[in-house]
Amino acid sequence: MKKKHIYIYSPSSAVRDKAAFRRGVKRLQALGHEVEVDEAALDTHQRFAGDDATRLAAIGRAAASRADVALISRGGYGLTRILDAIPYKAVAKAIERGTEFVGLSDFTALQSALLAKTGAVSWQGPAVGEDFGAEDGPDDIMEACFDDLLHGQGEGSGWRVPKRDAESLSGFRGLHGATLWGGNLCVLASLLGTPYFPAIDKGVLFLEDVNEHPYRVERMLDQLRHAGVLARQKAVLLGHFTGARKVPHDRGFDMQTVAARLRTLIKAPVLTGLPFGHVPTKVLLPVGAQVEVAADGRDVFMVWGHRHAH
Repeated sequence: MKKKHIYIYSPSSAVRDKAAFRRGVKRLQALGHEVEVDEAALDTHQRFAGDDATRLAAIGRAAASRADVALISRGGYGLTRILDAIPYKAVAKAIERGTEFVGLSDFTALQSALLAKTGAVSWQGPAVGEDFGAEDGPDDIMEACFDDLLHGQGEGSGWRVPKRDAESLSGFRGLHGATLWGGNLCVLASLLGTPYFPAIDKGVLFLEDVNEHPYRVERMLDQLRHAGVLARQKAVLLGHFTGARKVPHDRGFDMQTVAARLRTLIKAPVLTGLPFGHVPTKVLLPVGAQVEVAADGRDVFMVWGHRHAH
């Protein structure tokens, strides 16, 4: 396999776990790739990876890098602060030239804004520290999906809907020509009503979150529902919602409750089990790409076809 050029930069929070960052860089190098680390990747200003101007400049350098992949060091918080200053045209041009922008969590803000402003496709996927720098090594499935992206081979993904949600697939006939979009629910909800929220009709919306109690997840879903966003989708895919602490007075109120209620309120199918979120086993998902979704029993297949190889 041809060696690929990976550019690592920090558009959001400061890298706190530098050991994980270094492990991630070494892991990518061990896979045979040329890894270029942005000059400000380990900068710190308050909780951020450098002040706003520093992080904007880093995004600009990532766009100018001509790398095969521009990969974030980590998520956190920081991109919504600078959405009105990001060089979207430069990022879109870089994508046209063959640089794939990959990240998750806070990166949802940049991806959503990029889609809204330019229509360019970017990828929800791993980060350097939490994924490639995991102490017991990167997840095999995540790494295989990333490798597919690097070599222009990834054309879709599949997963099994949990048994308890199997009936959500009854009557599901599949979908054609829908735009895949979404990411972190909290970040996405914070963009509602701004020019950075994509106006996607008849799309496939996928969502995940971390450290958000199910009632907060439900409240954000209701915000999207009341704003008419969910009624315009062909399907809603729920990934992993991890890290929330249950409390005694929940009395059984959980993410299953949230998903079951949502199914009674919108016409679009709500499918669970998407292997994505703040979890080791994650697939890569092209934000803004046209997808087809089909099901066989509890197995769901989502295909986006051949993107471009470098």
